[in-house]
Amino acid sequence: MKPIMKPILAGLAGALLAGSAMAQEMTLQLGHLANEENSWHKASVKFGEELESLTDGRITVEVYPNESLGKEMDLINGMQLGTADMTITGESLQNWAPMAALLAVPYAYKSLEHMDEVASGEIGDQIEAQIIERAQIRPIAYFARGPRNLTSNRPITSPDELNDMKLRVPNVPLFVDFWGTLGASPTPMAFSEVFTSLQNGTIDGQENPLALIHSANFNEVQSHVNLTEHVRSWIYLTISEMTWNELSDEDKEAVMEAARRAQDYERELFLEDEERLANTLQEAGMEFVEVDQEAFAEKGQSAVLDNVNEEIRPIVEELFNE
Repeated sequence: MKPIMKPILAGLAGALLAGSAMAQEMTLQLGHLANEENSWHKASVKFGEELESLTDGRITVEVYPNESLGKEMDLINGMQLGTADMTITGESLQNWAPMAALLAVPYAYKSLEHMDEVASGEIGDQIEAQIIERAQIRPIAYFARGPRNLTSNRPITSPDELNDMKLRVPNVPLFVDFWGTLGASPTPMAFSEVFTSLQNGTIDGQENPLALIHSANFNEVQSHVNLTEHVRSWIYLTISEMTWNELSDEDKEAVMEAARRAQDYERELFLEDEERLANTLQEAGMEFVEVDQEAFAEKGQSAVLDNVNEEIRPIVEELFNE
């Protein structure tokens, strides 16, 4: 009996070792550009925790903030080639899927609630389907971004008060034309140069979400936050379609459930952060100014429509008319 039992026991030991190896079947690498304090990073960590729990540890997630796994476009390319698994990305995907430009169109969304209706509704479904088809990347959740606001050293309540204001804008034709149409003198400039340019008077103002206004210490060189809220946008938590296709149906359900939980968690953090940032900037001496957003939206519409892709122009017109 003993010679027979020996190979049987060896076989059982091998099976147990195989079972142990199967306990962690897959490790997903999730790289993004935000820092550890950002709600996107915290939601990414939450996603990993939830997914590991839902799959009993079979799938784990390693999160790499601060572009430590690569820049956004590098990660997108890697996901298409199968060398990267996940990232957080948004309108950059319009390089493949034109409908991704809808994530950040000036004055397309009247409020956070309106943006949610679009992102989670039929238009959002169309955007996601095109991204999957053309970019081979699958959105599994979305995170809100703080609206962009205009900062200056004087209150600005309507476009008529811009008066050729020298305004730093990203080097994006839509932004340049939009602000030029409103009456400013838009000046494309790298973000790293903005503080010094405001300090020495090369430019008079800039526009960004509260998070960047705070982290860049613009309160030291700007006195007013004019609540234009001209761009409301969202960004996707995404997974490579190649990675997605490696998952079983059960694990795909787990990924989507973990993503839903991460999205809800991020929204809580986002709302808390926006309130905290507003209070912090006001305590630092910045005055928050209510503006005539309808006047800004109406005057800038022609520039927006002239710059958007023909494929999405009818949708933008529909959003403007709602």
